[in-house]
Amino acid sequence: MNLHGTPLSIAVFTLFVIAVLYLSYFFARKARSAAGYYAAGGQIHWAVNGISFAGDYLSAASFLGICGMIATLGYDGFLYSIGYLAGWVVALFVVAEPMKRLGKFTFTDAVDAKYDHRGIKLAAAISTLVVSICYLIPQMNGAGSLVEPLLGLPHWVGVILVGSIVIAIVATAGMASTTYVQFLKGALLLVFSAIMVTLVLFRGLSTEPAGLKDDAGRGLLFVPQQTTEAELTAGGQRLVHTAGSFLKFAGPGGATWWRRDAQGSLWQTQWVSGSEINGVLGGLLRPVGRLTALGGLQPAEAARGTGSLTPVSYLAQLTDAETRIEQWHSTKVADETGNRVTVHYPVHVSGTDQMKPGVKFKVDTFWNKLNFVSLMLALFLGTAALPHILIRYYTVPSPACARKSTIVAIAAIGFFYVLTLFMGLGAATNGTVNPADNNMSAPLLAMSFGKLLFALISAIAFATVLGTVAGLIVAASGAVAHDLMDRFGRMNLTEQRKVRAGKIAAFAVGIVAIILGILFRGVNVSFLVGWAFAVAASANLPAIVMLLFWKRTTAVGVVASITVGIVSALAIILTGPEMFSGPYGRTAAEAWHQLGQPGIVSIPLSFLALVIGSLATGGKAAADAKRVA
Repeated sequence: MNLHGTPLSIAVFTLFVIAVLYLSYFFARKARSAAGYYAAGGQIHWAVNGISFAGDYLSAASFLGICGMIATLGYDGFLYSIGYLAGWVVALFVVAEPMKRLGKFTFTDAVDAKYDHRGIKLAAAISTLVVSICYLIPQMNGAGSLVEPLLGLPHWVGVILVGSIVIAIVATAGMASTTYVQFLKGALLLVFSAIMVTLVLFRGLSTEPAGLKDDAGRGLLFVPQQTTEAELTAGGQRLVHTAGSFLKFAGPGGATWWRRDAQGSLWQTQWVSGSEINGVLGGLLRPVGRLTALGGLQPAEAARGTGSLTPVSYLAQLTDAETRIEQWHSTKVADETGNRVTVHYPVHVSGTDQMKPGVKFKVDTFWNKLNFVSLMLALFLGTAALPHILIRYYTVPSPACARKSTIVAIAAIGFFYVLTLFMGLGAATNGTVNPADNNMSAPLLAMSFGKLLFALISAIAFATVLGTVAGLIVAASGAVAHDLMDRFGRMNLTEQRKVRAGKIAAFAVGIVAIILGILFRGVNVSFLVGWAFAVAASANLPAIVMLLFWKRTTAVGVVASITVGIVSALAIILTGPEMFSGPYGRTAAEAWHQLGQPGIVSIPLSFLALVIGSLATGGKAAADAKRVA
């Protein structure tokens, strides 16, 4: 099967890029002033802004990451959707209208509106940069994952490509073009995701899924072999290494890895060690994911399939206690030479268990419980504190329009997250999960319906990355040019120089994002976004909430809150198990602690720092505060 650079996929991709660049050129005339560049002149219609909110928020994490997590983890992946959507309740009822009233261009404008304090300007600008970069990493990572099968280019080339296009968008027209790119891709994402879910329901469920086919029409689904150690030995294989429940055998056909289950049977695995790849599909592992039994149906009936189903009957059939699903999990083990090998192995679960929490978010130990609560807290509170979301409130004419656009965003985002459940489960049962990179589950599901839908979905997903990255870079460039240079540095930039400085900052931030996107290749993008939400909720939300609802808040308290939030969140992340088992190349057990999500510690610490700082400087509050009429 050739997923690499087909004329159709290249043509669709090129069309999207041309449309995006044309929008940038068309709106460039509105970017001559600071208001035009950073806030689109504050003249975006609330309905357009609402869909743009959705386009900005429904990033690579939502489309690629969540679908991939649902495909491999079941209900635990959907918990991200619930957390992301719930966060908009805070945005609607707490920050929407106040942010519009207090701010002008950036998050810093809002938190500093009552004080005109240089410390706030510095801390808030740094916070915007840190959160934006944390959020940029998974977006760039997702872009690389898309470009590999879409255009047949290496992951790093895809990351550089999306970075270059976004820098062109932002440097040309700023927020005006970014808004309409987000509107376009948000609307297209909703429409084509709905089309794909409709096709999934029309196809129904089967133990012999249509899945992906090679160029000869043969299915590419990997069906693991079940055997015993005695059978392998009798067949000329010899055991050369044991790593826990994983066994490595060597024979005339080469080395193979097997996993021993609770009953003593061995199940064939897929594995990657360095440049060696078993079960190749365009340089990636062979797609997997299938049903092995359908509740209430005999094997012959289950193979023929259920036919078309409604959304309710689809979930009912899939979650039947007698339905069996073959999930694929991954782990790292040490081989006989000490090298760490990534092993992908099947786990057979009932349909009921597929939709129960506990595959990823286990609550069997104190640390697991703490990590789960911490993640949900970060997702719920992080949305209303993301800089690229907050700046969208400055693109509409009034606080009332800010509230209306938030309501539109909630409706659009809520609808999309329902669709992610069916797309993720569709990938899990149609043989379209790549265990080495589950971020591609939704695009590969589209491929099972034809190359046209794959090309369209992949191009839209790429546009999704473009829109989100553009919003993040606008927020970061505003922090550098408007907050740090003009307001903190007191450089008194003219309108033209402020726009020029923003464009230079956009270029610099884009380069940093490209480098980090390459370094974090292969990590689930939704998981990485969870960290960005935690940092945003820790650094920004306490200051916003207390500024609005506690009259004794002082400038020193705001600075202390932002600083403690950033430092504590990043310190917990960088010394935690996920970094040790991932980028550091160590094991989770070697981490300084077992808290993978920082929010449950860093968010209270940030609130506490604000209260202590404000109470300690309460006598100077009247002098610090510069009330806005």
